[in-house]
Amino acid sequence: MKVDAHCSFDKGFDRKLIADMQDDWCVVPIMKNLHAFDWVCTSCGHRKYQGPTPEKCDKCKGKMNRVLIWEGKKSPQSTAYAFDTQPKFEYFGEFKKRKEGHGDLTETMSLQGSCFMVTRDMYHRLNLCDESLGTWGSQGIEVACKMWLSGGRVVVNHKTWYAHMFRTQGGDFGFPYHLSGKQVDYAKKQVRELFFGNAWDKQVHPIHWLIEKFWPVPGWTQADLDALKVIPFKVITKGSSKGIVYYTDNRLAPEIDHAVRRKLDRAGLPIVSVSLQPMDWHDNIHLPLERGYLTMFKQILAGLEVMDTDIVFLCEHDILYHPSHFEFVPPRSDLFYYNTNVWKVDSKTGHALYYDCQQTSGLCANRDLLLRHYRKRVEIVERIGFSRRMGFEPGTHGRKDRVDDYKAENWQSEYPNIDIRHDHNLTPTRWRKDQFRNQR
Repeated sequence: MKVDAHCSFDKGFDRKLIADMQDDWCVVPIMKNLHAFDWVCTSCGHRKYQGPTPEKCDKCKGKMNRVLIWEGKKSPQSTAYAFDTQPKFEYFGEFKKRKEGHGDLTETMSLQGSCFMVTRDMYHRLNLCDESLGTWGSQGIEVACKMWLSGGRVVVNHKTWYAHMFRTQGGDFGFPYHLSGKQVDYAKKQVRELFFGNAWDKQVHPIHWLIEKFWPVPGWTQADLDALKVIPFKVITKGSSKGIVYYTDNRLAPEIDHAVRRKLDRAGLPIVSVSLQPMDWHDNIHLPLERGYLTMFKQILAGLEVMDTDIVFLCEHDILYHPSHFEFVPPRSDLFYYNTNVWKVDSKTGHALYYDCQQTSGLCANRDLLLRHYRKRVEIVERIGFSRRMGFEPGTHGRKDRVDDYKAENWQSEYPNIDIRHDHNLTPTRWRKDQFRNQR
């Protein structure tokens, strides 16, 4: 947790925040105003709310002494923040009135900056609190934008609070350090160029995505938003590194197993293999688990965690992948991509069938995007179980049971992949038209 020195806290605030926190979240408590002290006259008892040291009592000209109060005020209680086009911090009172602003855990577009909690891994990976962006005034915007634009979330936990003392009255109750307008303007400029220009190298969303997510937003017009949409969003370049995450339940007939792995070896890409039995093949991760849907998701996640390439192809143990499959480069880092040029072939009869379909075995995407999805997918399935309404394929439907809001696009390799159907496929095989829900 980063926190300003002049703050006070609810009892057990740390445990309450951690209890609901997820690895890709930045969390903050409700922010109250800290009533730290009053000035009290030693002669007449007159009280004055905290502020600069008074020379004498306003009523009787007696001496004023500081008396500690140290409690969070009941009002205001801030739970939503934004930034305008400068960008400058804004309180987002209107969001609190919306449906999505109600509940124990609510999202916020930005942060006030005096307090936030993230995992240590996320703090370093996203280079939060980057001092090269300036020394004052935009830290909350920087942290929030880095979390949201990299695929994470910024969440306010209404189950606990902290109280922040605002030193805004000048004198000995103002900022205890020199602050120039140039410093503030420099920080705004750096943050604006980085995020409004879609120039941050770890983002998977363009900046206009964040504005639209919380629209309407104070300090923004439709023209302001439209102007952001024409700013180019970074793409994955052809120089990006590629890798394969291969997963197997080790139940394949040897001739299928060997043929598939020989084809993958010829791709010439780094491979992480994740198996339910130990394997002496590339970088192997052995998970001693029972076969099943959750296990498959855990295998994919385990491989993604150790893979260190920009782009990852998910490869199943019973697909013959043509080399043209691995020539693809995802144009965008915020979309899942499916190769739909795949034929189903019966391993015994040779019966072959083609139909349009998106399959996890044909999925390729930015590694960070896949990591976020499968971390969340595993967490959900561990908690409530797997439902077919959730689906297997990231980004392919808009049902409320979906794991996240990322979308998918299709592409086709020059030559098809072969999906070998055998006695131990995890998903059933359909060979007749009447077995399909979608008759088209």
